[in-house]
Amino acid sequence: MVFKRLLGSLGVGGPTVDTVLDPGVAVPGGTLRGQVHLKGGDAGYDIEQITLELVARVEAETEDTEHEGTVVFDRFTVGGGFRLAEGEQHSVLFSVTLPWETPVTELYGQPLGVVLGLRTELAVAGAKDKGDLDPLAVGPLPVQEAILESLGQLGFDFKSADLEYGRIGGTGQQLPFYQEIELSPSPRYAHEVNEIEVTFLAHPGGMEVVLEADKRGGLFSGGHDALTRHSVSHSDIAQHDWNTEVDAWVRQLVEHRASYGSHSAHGGYGHSDAHGGYSDKGDHGHGDHGGHGHGEHGGHRSGPGMGTVVAAGAAGLAVGVVGGMVAAEVVDEVGDFFEGEEGDEG
Repeated sequence: MVFKRLLGSLGVGGPTVDTVLDPGVAVPGGTLRGQVHLKGGDAGYDIEQITLELVARVEAETEDTEHEGTVVFDRFTVGGGFRLAEGEQHSVLFSVTLPWETPVTELYGQPLGVVLGLRTELAVAGAKDKGDLDPLAVGPLPVQEAILESLGQLGFDFKSADLEYGRIGGTGQQLPFYQEIELSPSPRYAHEVNEIEVTFLAHPGGMEVVLEADKRGGLFSGGHDALTRHSVSHSDIAQHDWNTEVDAWVRQLVEHRASYGSHSAHGGYGHSDAHGGYSDKGDHGHGDHGGHGHGEHGGHRSGPGMGTVVAAGAAGLAVGVVGGMVAAEVVDEVGDFFEGEEGDEG
């Protein structure tokens, strides 16, 4: 994408910029590399600063409505302090580290419907222009992939993924939003929950896994949410039977007593402590079930894994219908995001 909006502030004949990312998919906490290509205009310009912004399309819920907006969740200064001569071509190499909580946009090469972008801001002659906005593809960390794969093998189907503005209380969350990956329950749990949502909060030492179940109501009771939290290490992959581990988490979640709460950024969830009781903590409080839950396990359904599930479900975004959404609509949504950003800032 070319920085066409510079024409608005510097006039026709101003410099242009095109940011190109290195091939491949980034991962949370990993390195993002690329180049910012500048081309001088009809006159020389002092390039004061080149800044990259990580942006995300995020949903914000209130009691009676839902909004979507763009959130900048990190910024990097990658160059500046030089003069770009008339017609000169100049490239700036960059290497930046993504936040550990960067959302996952694809799984097994298939899009999840989450939209991230890398926006280039150029400060020239005292003016700043936000322009060149490129899509950013982020794949899962190995431990995230292992957990999602196990959920697929246990019979859970991908429904959707989104980014929610707000914080999960009782966690080490750093970003102002979190990702929810929504799954349809396996046949074993279909009579108890409507869906299960998974949130990964990664950090250098490991990751918090927050599970939320939308539990079905009974004849004399309404439905409600139940939540648990677990801690894993980045080095846990080879040492664990993830199917058994993850199934224990789901059983613990489903067997919880009622935990009531709202989904707004300011709401409070029931908070489960280590002894199974509940305390009331605001701002999406979750129970701390650190470590790895074990116990008696019934027969496990050995399914195709999340890779196949994504190919037939989530990633049916690329090949067919997923929850009523077809591939073209997802492409349009991503395109609208970037085009809308350009229009808003032009």
